[in-house]
Amino acid sequence: MINLLIADDYVLIREGLKKVLRNEPDITVVAEATNGAEVLKKLKKSDANFVVLDINMPVKSGLDVLFDLKRMFPQLPVLILSMYPEKTYALRSLKAGASGYLCKESAAEELVMAIKKVWNGGKYITASLAELLADTLVGDNKLLVSHETLSDREFQIMCKIAEGESLKSISENLSLTLSTVNTYRNRINEKMKFSSNTDLIRYCIQNKLI
Repeated sequence: MINLLIADDYVLIREGLKKVLRNEPDITVVAEATNGAEVLKKLKKSDANFVVLDINMPVKSGLDVLFDLKRMFPQLPVLILSMYPEKTYALRSLKAGASGYLCKESAAEELVMAIKKVWNGGKYITASLAELLADTLVGDNKLLVSHETLSDREFQIMCKIAEGESLKSISENLSLTLSTVNTYRNRINEKMKFSSNTDLIRYCIQNKLI
């Protein structure tokens, strides 16, 4: 039996997912989380064995939650269900340990198919994402967006800066020294060719990273 934990801050999305899955005899929604910080708590308190996770979560981002989940429960299947197009977060999500990435605009039947494939040990990858992965493997980066050149930590810090979090707060929340965070920021600016935080914020907004 697939016992799902749905992590999404919109109640309409959660209710819609439950409605879609209601007629699936081997899938049961046993827990819900409305922000990133709740996911681990709800997971530990329930018998959930599968997580459907949104990227854009309040309090703690979906990517940060994914890193935590795969560190603490490496065998736990996690399917990303996001409003963001695949080129924005899919590759990074898969690298972080997600077993699949699906856009929220996908058909209900595709969601069920994705959950079952991941549960059976597979990876759920759409045709467009497969093409993106192929381009990465053969070294053709023309279709890749610039932020895919960043390391996971660099990407994480870039998004936090774009969201308005101070470097001091970032250092405390990530258990890093302030000088280390400054070094990451400088690397980000160099790789992305940002000359100011304004450039960074503009890029993140234009690419729907925040």
